[in-house]
Amino acid sequence: MKIALLGLPQSGKRTLFSLLTGRELSEHRAEGESVEGVASIRDPRVDFLAEIMEPNKITYAENNIVLCPDTMEGTGRREWLDAARRCDLLCLVVRDFTSERVYHPSGTIDPGRDRRTLNTELLLADLELIEKRLERIAKEKKSGRTPAQLKEEQSLIKCREAVEQEINLSALEFDREELDSIKSLNLVTLMPLLWVYNVDEDKVTEGKGEAEQGFTVSALIEKEIMSIDDPAERREYMVAIGLSSSGLDRLNAAAYDSLGLMSFYTMGKDEVRAWTIRKGTAAPSAGGKIHSDIERGFIRVEVIKYADLTVAGSEAAVKSQGKALLKGRDYIIEDGDICNFRFNV
Repeated sequence: MKIALLGLPQSGKRTLFSLLTGRELSEHRAEGESVEGVASIRDPRVDFLAEIMEPNKITYAENNIVLCPDTMEGTGRREWLDAARRCDLLCLVVRDFTSERVYHPSGTIDPGRDRRTLNTELLLADLELIEKRLERIAKEKKSGRTPAQLKEEQSLIKCREAVEQEINLSALEFDREELDSIKSLNLVTLMPLLWVYNVDEDKVTEGKGEAEQGFTVSALIEKEIMSIDDPAERREYMVAIGLSSSGLDRLNAAAYDSLGLMSFYTMGKDEVRAWTIRKGTAAPSAGGKIHSDIERGFIRVEVIKYADLTVAGSEAAVKSQGKALLKGRDYIIEDGDICNFRFNV
């Protein structure tokens, strides 16, 4: 799964990319260049399991982050979207911080305006693709259309009407046949969006509705958090400024959740690890994430609920209380399950 970082020039997306992935980038990238990196999702459940097991290795779930070129308003050039179209989630960074050292292309700080600008550019990009494809279908009419082409045309007309009314395609309802007919166009407003406001230090908030309206992250605060090596000191600093976790960790987790993903866990002396699956995944398929032999020869899975483990304090205590559950191939893995798969090939 890939997450595209998009934004206007000087929005702070390059800084956020470096903080998320640990990759330091040159100030002067080649025009139109996109850069990829991996961001580990700091997960307190993994940390808790590691405290219990003291494993040789700890492995967090990960997001693949793609830093896209600057969004260029009103130029008609949309190379900045080429890499984004190959991603699964658009993370749009909006500037809401003040700095005399960092200019704003429009001359003033106005996050509402910038958000509208970014959304308009996405709509225009989709409209351009839709109209080009409809023109090509119109030419194909002369030689007769297939049922698939007819369905595609109907779906595209539906999309065009919405986009012309400045409605993102993600707000529409499509059946599977409609989605399949337009899948090849990679329309960006059909993709899930996550808005990120890069704010001044005193504007950082942390609330339940944050992901719906847009995340607030301060690149300056995140730099300070990342500069503290000692975990205990880092926690103390975050508590002092009113945060239960860093903005980057919350952003990373929200992007993960927006893609319909979740984690289950395996734990042992060798490794404590978070495994990524889609919500609604059955036990054999989840085991297949670890190794194809587990899915092929699945017998059952022993499941410990994370909440039960935190109360009991150890794996042995959970089992002595009869709370280690044996589940069959129809079991749907739940977020936070700690799994031990049994299989035979």
